[in-house]
Amino acid sequence: MKATRTETTFTITGKYWSGTYPMEELPKWLAFYRRQQELSPKVAASYDDVVEALEGLTR
Repeated sequence: MKATRTETTFTITGKYWSGTYPMEELPKWLAFYRRQQELSPKVAASYDDVVEALEGLTR
């Protein structure tokens, strides 16, 4: 998982997908993936990389 940012956008790139979003949506997407981990404990680890990448953008 790779996450990059510019002044106004961030991009998440996975093995089979990518998406670019406005920076103001970063908290929303981070909350979404954390919620997915909580709702689906059996597959929670599959969201670890995207959560870690998004958290890295908040630092």
